[in-house]
Amino acid sequence: MFYIIGVGLGNVKDITVRGLEIVRSAKRVYLESYTSILPENKLQLEEFYERQLIEADRELVEQGADEILDKANEDNVVLLVVGDPFGATTHADILLRARDLNIETKVIHNASIMNAIGCCGLQLYHFGETVSIPFWTDIWKPSSFLKKINQNKSNGLHTLCLLDIQVKEPTWESITKKKKEYQPSRFMEVRQACSQLLQIIDSNEFDGENYVTRETLCVGAARIGWPDQKILAGTLAEMANVDLGSPLHSMVIVGTLHPLEEQFLKQFYIENK
Repeated sequence: MFYIIGVGLGNVKDITVRGLEIVRSAKRVYLESYTSILPENKLQLEEFYERQLIEADRELVEQGADEILDKANEDNVVLLVVGDPFGATTHADILLRARDLNIETKVIHNASIMNAIGCCGLQLYHFGETVSIPFWTDIWKPSSFLKKINQNKSNGLHTLCLLDIQVKEPTWESITKKKKEYQPSRFMEVRQACSQLLQIIDSNEFDGENYVTRETLCVGAARIGWPDQKILAGTLAEMANVDLGSPLHSMVIVGTLHPLEEQFLKQFYIENK
């Protein structure tokens, strides 16, 4: 049996009882280590789970899935995922590979940013399509995510923005020379995402009608589910100058507020801090 188990967001004990029982009885346990992070390190997880964990980076999960799935039709094999297993398309892909190999699969769910973002007071059924905001480079500055934000805004819906994470990304030299070298890990901050959005808005180079301005209300969320989680709300221009501390960060572009949402959100306004 091949299991994908969500371990939650902020604590080694966030794994479900059912998930923990499976982990402790499995033949091999992999920890996916590139789509998110936990406050605890691998050793702390191993001590609580009472199992040795095999780190699974992007290369192993996406290109070495056969290694993970090896003999999973004979023994229980687990892939641990921060948050919920379906928080990334990669995990759906490995499930499909397992099924193609006639390996029985099972998913154990947990909390993820997709539902935990409700802690800021915005109601989940008022959210539209989620978008990802990538790091820009000198020669690559995509802005297509603004179109989706505008579609949501035009319908009065909030937009959850997942901010770029780059862990164990190969250097250009390693790609050209086929030598394994990696860039330092990077995690986009809310202020970086806001700055990129402001540059797109100021450039006037996007297609269609724009509903996002410098005065658009945004919510910055840092380390949700962790003991030191932090939430601040302000205009797009204000949030571009706010330091929310260490990763992970996410952001919401606010749509039309229900009175209860507005009342709840006021506690996070920058002016009230």
